[in-house]
Amino acid sequence: MTEAWDAAVEAQIRGAVQRGEFDNLPGMGKPIPGRGMPYDESWWIKSFLEREKLPSDLLLPTPLQLRRRVEQVPDEVRDLPTEQSVRDFVGQLNAQIVAWLRNPEGPRVAVRPVNVDDVVHRWRAERARPEITTPAVEQVTTAVASPRRTRRSWWLRWWRRG
Repeated sequence: MTEAWDAAVEAQIRGAVQRGEFDNLPGMGKPIPGRGMPYDESWWIKSFLEREKLPSDLLLPTPLQLRRRVEQVPDEVRDLPTEQSVRDFVGQLNAQIVAWLRNPEGPRVAVRPVNVDDVVHRWRAERARPEITTPAVEQVTTAVASPRRTRRSWWLRWWRRG
């Protein structure tokens, strides 16, 4: 019975090849992704994250996600327009941290609420920093103008000697 089944399947495949149903399939002639690499049990999770362009932080347990967010606070707050928006952002993060501290799940990792006043102080200090672009422009203009003067003065000094 299995021989008859195999023969019927092979006949259908041969007929489809003759009709050209397998021509121009997507991925035809391309290597199979991951071929020759060691087996990874979580290959489907990694491919999903890559395909959907999601951050790999989603795979971390909650305390590690919170810790990473605490480390990224200065970068995330840098572009906020007002002090109140900075305070709101840090307040929301602290609410998540306190909620986790009340009912901790996952590994025991030390996560503390962020000091709002420290973050606001750093935010103000970065806002008060002067722009550094103007001296660089002056250096470029003097560097462009100076070669002409040095050539002329070198030539004049050499000519005066003789």
